[in-house]
Amino acid sequence: MKKLIIFLGVVCGVSLGVLAPLCHAEEIPEPEEINAEIPELYIKAINPGYTVDGKSNVGEMIEIARKNADTSISLAGATIGYTNSSGNYTVLVEFPEDSWFIGETLLLRLASSPESELAAVNYTKTLAFKAGIELMMGGEVIDEVCWTSKDGCYKEFKSANPTTLVRNLETGEFEHVLEYEPDYDSESYYVEVIEGEGYGAIESQCRGLQFSEILSYYETLRSEQFIEFYNPKPEQILLDGCKLKYKNKYYALNGIVRPEEYFVYYPEGFSLTKNPTNSNTLELVDTDGAVVDKLVYPNGQRKGTAYALIGYDKSGSEIWRTTYAPTPGTANNYQEFRTCEAGKAINEATGNCVKIASIKEKICKEGYYLNILTGRCNKIKTTAEKTCKEGYYLNPETNRCRKIKENKGAEYSLEPENYEEKSSFVALYAVLLVMGLGIVYLVYEFRHEIAKLWRKVCRRDR
Repeated sequence: MKKLIIFLGVVCGVSLGVLAPLCHAEEIPEPEEINAEIPELYIKAINPGYTVDGKSNVGEMIEIARKNADTSISLAGATIGYTNSSGNYTVLVEFPEDSWFIGETLLLRLASSPESELAAVNYTKTLAFKAGIELMMGGEVIDEVCWTSKDGCYKEFKSANPTTLVRNLETGEFEHVLEYEPDYDSESYYVEVIEGEGYGAIESQCRGLQFSEILSYYETLRSEQFIEFYNPKPEQILLDGCKLKYKNKYYALNGIVRPEEYFVYYPEGFSLTKNPTNSNTLELVDTDGAVVDKLVYPNGQRKGTAYALIGYDKSGSEIWRTTYAPTPGTANNYQEFRTCEAGKAINEATGNCVKIASIKEKICKEGYYLNILTGRCNKIKTTAEKTCKEGYYLNPETNRCRKIKENKGAEYSLEPENYEEKSSFVALYAVLLVMGLGIVYLVYEFRHEIAKLWRKVCRRDR
């Protein structure tokens, strides 16, 4: 009997062990201490941003942390490098010489993110779902993480399943977490104050402002050049103290950009390269020295065109196009081809305006039409010349008769399909298997007792 009780206990334990994962979500305990292999200054969490309720880059951020928060860390010379899925490397964040990290965490967000204000530093290049970053000090990589599912990298992000890549401080490894709230400390980032002693925080003003349009290749006068900014925030932005950086020189900005409105800046004291051989870069620099947004306009600019932000792709990345419809101070308008003068039409193959052949110069016979670009008569294709017999229809694309396929619904019965979670079936089969083995074991272990009991029952029946 003792053996029977022990076996039943084992069966119950195994059954609960199989079914428990189906009923309870895995809970990861909070680490008691940080893994010794994690560097003093380390990457804590990454989120590439998602499109939520029509808003792009929601949640995008990089969270940096440090082990010892008792002393200040100079960020002079520190950079965050970004490598996309194609292997191209760019500097995402470059900290100023007099910047300091005081606190436990330092939160960085994309400048065009809806949560851009809740960050100590903003960057301008959105993170891709497959990429990687490096945290560097003095030109040396002190921490890094990649998410491409290749070469030892973690799994890439999925737009259908928004997660945050968070470091487990016990193991030092990163994990995709569904719910994560980064820690924003408004006093964690400081820039040294020149006047007086100690350190102090410099209040930012231009967070959220973004480049929207630029016209460099003017038609007649240099004064036609302009740079346009857009304020997507629900409150106004004061430009006083902010600067425009172009070719390593800074130009002061001033004025107010009202909520969801455009601001046009006409260059003073300098001019933009009309059509640069290599890409030219402009940066919007905040009052605290942080780069709020960056615009790179490439070679290929054409006279009278603007380079404009016309929208965002599915991953939230900006889409810029050359447009023949500059719109300084208003919403951008994409026009692929130039507007031709009277008597001419655009040839889409070349992008040039060509003379329209006059209809009066040539009259086509019945069944033909005049191609105004070539001046030639082309035959009008019609499907009315052909009729199909009963049971067939005319395909307008091929002008051929095709048999009409009938689908009688009565010939196809509808059979409902039942679906149950596969993991539930696996667990049920496991329990039944264990119970079956238990019954076999009981019969074998107590076979003598069962035989005696059977003989007694048979005698009574007689």
